[in-house]
Amino acid sequence: MLGTKILNCYEMFLLFSVKLGEENIESLIKKFSDLISQSGVIEKVDNWGKRRLAYLVNKEPEGIYVSIGFKAESGVPCELGRVANITEGVLRCLVIKKEE
Repeated sequence: MLGTKILNCYEMFLLFSVKLGEENIESLIKKFSDLISQSGVIEKVDNWGKRRLAYLVNKEPEGIYVSIGFKAESGVPCELGRVANITEGVLRCLVIKKEE
């Protein structure tokens, strides 16, 4: 089967700084969604809202959690992690592969 793409199921968890504000967070969610859509399919986007953190992350006691479920090729999670690490306002990022 030449030319067929194998898409794996992934879930990406993002922790955003509360200091960004709602409008900037929405634009960052769109940025990551667009990045995924270039070579994958988004299944769901869940904004869990502001939560108190168990410990300080970058000296911040609260953060905004977002979960993005998607299907993509195996190279996409590495690129998402790289972009998240250099994006201002992203406190933490985790991409896991889900069992289908």
